[in-house]
Amino acid sequence: MNYQIKVPDELTDHETEHILNLWEVPEWKEMTPSGFRSFFKDSEFHMLSDSGNEILAVIRLNLNFTLEISRKQYTFAEAVGLVSSQEKKRYGSQLVQLFKENMIQRNTETIGFCATGLRPFYQKCNIEILQNSAKAILENTKDGWISSEDDDILIFNASGETKELLKELGPGKNAYLID
Repeated sequence: MNYQIKVPDELTDHETEHILNLWEVPEWKEMTPSGFRSFFKDSEFHMLSDSGNEILAVIRLNLNFTLEISRKQYTFAEAVGLVSSQEKKRYGSQLVQLFKENMIQRNTETIGFCATGLRPFYQKCNIEILQNSAKAILENTKDGWISSEDDDILIFNASGETKELLKELGPGKNAYLID
């Protein structure tokens, strides 16, 4: 298996189509390869591929993720969109380990999010989980500020100071997603 990191302009048209098919996001199904590259311009794609370069698992690193906490802005790398081409083959967990090691080597503060149902997967991957903390992250919509759909914050790599900051989130202490 091959671990590789690509920015959007390095992805082939086939890879962009394959990633979109794996993600299964209805609004993105008709996205063109050039539209994909433009939409995800502030991202890296971490992939595990087989010997024929077919993507077995992918995770997107959003490099443009900013939270405002106590009137101060903090920018993180956000791990999002982890998906495996086949379940129970350990492609996803292998990719998570390689991804985490890469974030540590690059000293990149990286967080992610998950629903409660995915906790066991990330626990098996030895990812630190701040349970029930993601609901304190509010997103601005046309209907006002709403809580995140996710439950937990995942720590792929973060300083002690950042971890403490995120651990303080909860009722009465929110973080606001800055677009």
